[in-house]
Amino acid sequence: MAKFDHKLIEAKWNDKWKESPVNVNDGKKPKYYCLDMFPYPSGNGLHVGHWRGYVISDVWSRYQMMHGKYVIHPMGWDAFGLPAENYAIKNGVHPAISTAKNVANIKRQIQQIAALYDWDMEVNTTDPDYFKWTQWIFVQMFKKGLAYEKEMPINWCPSCKTGLANEEVKDGKCERCGSDVTKKNLRQWMLKITAYADRLLADLDKLDWPEKVKKMQSEWIGKSKGAEVNFPVDGRDEVITVYTTRPDTLYGATFMVLAPESELASKLYTEETEKAVKDYIYQTSLKSSIDRMADKEKTGVFTGCYAINPLNGAKTPIWLSDYVLADYGTGAIMCVPAHDDRDFEFAKKFNLPIIQVIAP
Repeated sequence: MAKFDHKLIEAKWNDKWKESPVNVNDGKKPKYYCLDMFPYPSGNGLHVGHWRGYVISDVWSRYQMMHGKYVIHPMGWDAFGLPAENYAIKNGVHPAISTAKNVANIKRQIQQIAALYDWDMEVNTTDPDYFKWTQWIFVQMFKKGLAYEKEMPINWCPSCKTGLANEEVKDGKCERCGSDVTKKNLRQWMLKITAYADRLLADLDKLDWPEKVKKMQSEWIGKSKGAEVNFPVDGRDEVITVYTTRPDTLYGATFMVLAPESELASKLYTEETEKAVKDYIYQTSLKSSIDRMADKEKTGVFTGCYAINPLNGAKTPIWLSDYVLADYGTGAIMCVPAHDDRDFEFAKKFNLPIIQVIAP
């Protein structure tokens, strides 16, 4: 039995497809657009995880092509940013040189796989003809008040010297280099996507997506109606602003909780609680937001400070806990344990008062 030489077969068909492309725009076929996430050309090349993602869009593109469509399926390189810069520093070369070399290598790998991409539509984010348009879009958003600066906590890798998405933090460590990840407050540009919440929610009904995916999107958009309430800090100039969908439960607020990474949290302590507060803030900085939301055991520390309930003037103890995130709402919540499960768990653990204000 003859041995199957897969390398020879692959090379043969790759050459044949180059000579006679199968996905051609003849001006008559209906067009179908498919887009992948562009890889970072900041490493030595692709790994099997890249192809795990790309194979889905490749199969789908071929399916559309077999149904008589011209598939617009571009590939490109997300080449700007600290990952590419750090790779260049590590290898002692100019970023332009290392990036170009990595792009060439990854492109070779993708072509070996024979994925169905439009290489005549190749995109490189470092190309001035490309990034002039991203700059133009940003300027338009800035003019419309949709781009603004704000200090926000992010996952920070001190080794890679870059921010990380929650998905890039595994068990408190950087997915790229294995270093401990901390929280760091950085002043950064934000895009006001909340301005489009109504339209995003309304247009979900127009999408031919699975219901569970649309539900996830709806929860991510997270539109809610409520009120902001200001709680003055007792004996100080600071004010804690909370957002609540149930202002009618204010009389039942028996304590407040701040996100440990919020700016105000680092200022609220007494001589007796200073060490415990600072230790808790540091320990929380080692967790990702996903880890914090997954933790079933409630943790927290009392700051020793109090806020004043604006309705009844009651002194309300201020706690820090990692189940509150600084980038969600105002980063502070009023806690009504009689009418909220998380608040109830926290109150029971730390022996805090529970006052019922609404009867069933």
